[in-house]
Order: sequence, then C-alpha cells, then structure tokens
Amino acid sequence: MNTIEELIEKSETRIFKAVFPNTTNHYETLFGGTALQLMDEASFICATRFSRKKVVTISSDKVDFEKPIPGGTIIELIAKVELVGRTSCTVKVDIYKEDMYSFNRELAVTGSFKFVAIGNDKKPIPIVDAQS
Repeated sequence: MNTIEELIEKSETRIFKAVFPNTTNHYETLFGGTALQLMDEASFICATRFSRKKVVTISSDKVDFEKPIPGGTIIELIAKVELVGRTSCTVKVDIYKEDMYSFNRELAVTGSFKFVAIGNDKKPIPIVDAQS
C-alpha cells in the first residue's frame, strides 16, 4: 500500500529531447505550441503513473515562457504531481534548456496541467484508490 506522498515521488517523470530545426520557428527557437504539446505529454505520463487510471487533460494554467529555447539545445521536461483532489490532480511541468556542448542549464518554461480520472463511461472517478 502506497501513501499519496510515495505515489507522487514514484510518478515524477523526466523526458529529454533534442531541439531540431523542424521544431523551431523563424527565430530559430522552439515553437511555443511544440513546448505545450511536450509539456502536456509529460504531465499526462506523470498523472497516469500517479493514478494508474485513465486520465484526460481538463485545463492548463499559466504557462510562463521565461527563456527562449534555441535550436540545437537539449531540453529536459520534469513533471511532478503538485496537488491532488478527489477526482483530479494537478501536475507541474518545468522545461530546462541545456547547451549541447557546455554545462549551462537553466529553467526556460514552467506551467501546470490538470487531469481528471475517468471510468469506461467517461465520467469522473476517484483519482486514487481509497487504500492509497
């Protein structure tokens, strides 16, 4: 039997990607929409690992693009559950950018995504089982 804290710790999700030219805009930086898609994917994986149930994104909140992410960099997305409700959870996602050929690393984008657990009838169900 896992506690909520243990489930949160075990579900943290990290994804690394290289920023290639096909994902950049005319300023040669990562498209904002691509960043959002990657963040939604990482947060979905995290919410699924946390609940082990079918989840759907119901909202995103205040995504801050603090630094541009140039092509030719490595990004790391870190997703972690930050709030748990009865049928939902909120996952915070940070994107760090790293130079490929140095050890420079900094936070570039941050945002939150909310998920609700659903049953086969597509109606909300408890996000975690009572014994958790």
